[in-house]
Amino acid sequence: MVRFRKPNLLFIVEFMFFWWVLLRFGSTFVLVVGQQQQRITLPSERIALIQLRSSLGLRAKDWPIKPDPCTFWRGIQCNNNGSVIGINISGFRRTRFGVLNPQFAVDSIGNLTNLVSFNASSFELPGQIPNWFGQRLGRLQVLDLHSCSIKGFIPLSLGNLSRLNTLILSQNNLSGIVPSTLSQLVSLSILDLSHNLLNGSIPDSFASLMNLSSLDLSSNFLSGSIPRGIGVLQNLRTLNFSNNRFVSDVPPQLGDLTGLIDLDLSFNSLGSTLPSDLKGLRSLRTLAVGNNKLFGSLPDGLFADLTGLEILGLNDNNFSGDIPDALWSIPRLQIVDVSGNKFTGMLPNVTLKGNQTFSSLNLSNNEYYGGLTSVLQRYSSLDLSGNYFEGKVPSYVNDVAFLNVNCLQNATGQRTEEECSSFYTSKGLVFDNFGIPSTNVIPGSGQVPKKSNHRRTIILAAVLGGVGLLLLLIFLLLLFICARRNRGTRQIGNGVGPIPPSGAAPPSPGVSINFSSLGEGLTYQQLLDATNNFGDTNLIKNGHSGDLFRGVLEGGIHVVIKRINLNSVKRESYLVELDFFSKVSHPRLVPLLGYCLDQENEKYLVYKYMPNVDLSSSLYRKISTDTEGLQSLDWITRLKIAIGAAEGLSYLHHECTPPFVHRDVQASSILLDDKFEVRLGSLSEVGVQEGDTQPGVITRLLRLPQGSEQGPSGSQASICAYDVYCFGKVLLELVTGKLGMSASNDAGVKEWIDQTLPYINVYDKELVMKIVDPSLIYDEDLLEEVWAMAIVARSCLNPKPSRRPLMRYILKALENPLKVVREENAGSGRLRTTSSRGSWNASVFGSWRQSLDVGAAPAVPASRIEGTGSLKRSGTSGSQNSGQVVGGVGDNSSSQQRQSREIFPEPADVHDIETP
Repeated sequence: MVRFRKPNLLFIVEFMFFWWVLLRFGSTFVLVVGQQQQRITLPSERIALIQLRSSLGLRAKDWPIKPDPCTFWRGIQCNNNGSVIGINISGFRRTRFGVLNPQFAVDSIGNLTNLVSFNASSFELPGQIPNWFGQRLGRLQVLDLHSCSIKGFIPLSLGNLSRLNTLILSQNNLSGIVPSTLSQLVSLSILDLSHNLLNGSIPDSFASLMNLSSLDLSSNFLSGSIPRGIGVLQNLRTLNFSNNRFVSDVPPQLGDLTGLIDLDLSFNSLGSTLPSDLKGLRSLRTLAVGNNKLFGSLPDGLFADLTGLEILGLNDNNFSGDIPDALWSIPRLQIVDVSGNKFTGMLPNVTLKGNQTFSSLNLSNNEYYGGLTSVLQRYSSLDLSGNYFEGKVPSYVNDVAFLNVNCLQNATGQRTEEECSSFYTSKGLVFDNFGIPSTNVIPGSGQVPKKSNHRRTIILAAVLGGVGLLLLLIFLLLLFICARRNRGTRQIGNGVGPIPPSGAAPPSPGVSINFSSLGEGLTYQQLLDATNNFGDTNLIKNGHSGDLFRGVLEGGIHVVIKRINLNSVKRESYLVELDFFSKVSHPRLVPLLGYCLDQENEKYLVYKYMPNVDLSSSLYRKISTDTEGLQSLDWITRLKIAIGAAEGLSYLHHECTPPFVHRDVQASSILLDDKFEVRLGSLSEVGVQEGDTQPGVITRLLRLPQGSEQGPSGSQASICAYDVYCFGKVLLELVTGKLGMSASNDAGVKEWIDQTLPYINVYDKELVMKIVDPSLIYDEDLLEEVWAMAIVARSCLNPKPSRRPLMRYILKALENPLKVVREENAGSGRLRTTSSRGSWNASVFGSWRQSLDVGAAPAVPASRIEGTGSLKRSGTSGSQNSGQVVGGVGDNSSSQQRQSREIFPEPADVHDIETP
């Protein structure tokens, strides 16, 4: 009996539970169905949405045709009556047919009379904003068309949208003026017109937008003065007028904006003193006025009340005097950049404990002097270069701080004794002579007595005379050899061909260009109309090969036009670029849309406009009004840019016949479209790679390189290895965030590279964290990718051109960053057995080890060496014996160095290596 009762009892309990669940689910189901029935879309508005679905080419996955839009369509919001009040297609993808013909086709929205919000950000809508937007969407409160590829003018009718509180039209190709009718939007809280092509001035009537909390007009071509009436907008929290062409002064009325949090006026032409009224900005967190023409001393008491300040940018102006002591006591200050001014004085000796995680101080290129004090302890990133600091470097100064071009003791790359002594004498002070006692130096003068200098001068003159005579003989011999080679090369073929190493233009009689493949031939009048007669408002910059202007051709096509003055550049140099574009075509090269050769002394080349300009302009910038201060590119985008640039250079080096050399690789030549896809620009220096020739006797004796390592400003480098070296500096700039480093070849940059490379260790991942851009946010997985890019950068910076990896190997390494570090750290034994002349991994790491063999960079600091025969390795267990670490730090015999070259052969000959 017991055996049968237990199952029956269990069955009853389960049966009761089943009905209880069914009743609960049923009631919920009825409630949901009831709610859904209340939200059935009105028939007329359903038809309008279906028409919108068709005109935009939206996918059925997002907007299925049969289910009700209010209930099942993504991004559709309805009220209880079934009327559509919100449409959000941000980031949607089109169907294949929609991709082929994208348009700003949204006429059916005009039938949605209750529409409150329309968000199409990051959805392609090439075309103009319809004028009826401001006539038929009277209830609209939010209009967000950020990054939609919109062109044309801002409709005047938008001023009729009296209920509008958010208007975002940034990251488009809008041109013309800012319409004064926008001042009628009295409910407006957010206005973002940044990163467009707008010109003219800001309407004075904007002072009536009393509810405005965020105003962003940055990165346009706006000019004139900043309206004084902005100071009455008491609700303003963010004000960004950066990267325009504003002149005059900084309005004192801005100091009345007591609630302002972010103020960015950088990259303009403001030319006045900084008004003392700005001390009224008590809520301010970001003050950026860098890259202007501001001058004079900072106002007294300016920073006394700015206790919440976090970011201060005064760089690249003409400020003078001293920085007020109150600045050093602001507790939340994280980023201070006052570089490129004429500030002077001594650092205060105060100690303020603060968060050192991402704090940065840049005092470079000023006239500071005296010793380094404890005020520097709170900063994790320091750039003190280009001043006159003296004395010892304290232990609390970070190892990667930039200290070159000073008067410091026990530091490399300092000023000469004469420079330092002369400066301190002008201040009525005595230079400490780098801490070295000297009886020859007259105190306070920096002069050496003539008697003690006489013998040294005679000896120096004799040595220099002998060396000069020897160099003269060698120079004459080299001229003779070059003359013989030039006679041979002049007889080789015609056509434009490679640019000679001397940079001379090819002879015009041999030029033969296929103009049918070079886009459209434009008239001079068309270019005048597109650029407002090449006015200053359209000037982008004065390049070394021509002046660049922004323009809009007929049909609304945004272009960049290069005007080449044949009186200041080589007369046929533009033909080299035309010849290049007639022979090559690749998605990673900036498109040449047309040309104009009608004028006798001026020639014009027309390129496609890149909305995100270039890497040097996009690495740091204000992205949106919702964030504080300057933001930097995230790591995913940086890696994407590095891969794109490598693809373009790999095409030039390995897919063109004959191979081309870019010769001007730097951050400003890596152009970026609206999706941050790379298009290589600055192609006026492109030339055919010099042939592989055996070095002569003189070259071998003097150990001269086979190709020049100079950039466009000097002799032309005609070997692909020069591009690789420059690309290594770009990669290092992406890793460290050091702006402008890839654009310079001066001694300061070389010094910085020498100081940075020791922190890139193939066996220690944690070491690279000391040089990573402090503003870069990354997790443990992304750190390995950062580490891998740093390793690739160092291999590119090998001082010997023949030992740098090929660009196609660099591309493979960047496409597989985790494979780079994980394969290498899995054990060198396995890598040895698989290494070959066709292995990109072996090429990169072979270059790495060879750079250590020849002393390409300083050795890893001793604190990282454990014992005498092993290196610390992050992420792996155990250690390796020094005899197994090929090219490592330590005392390697010559036999070990030979073994290193056999295990990791240098990829010197392109023709001997098969494409992986």
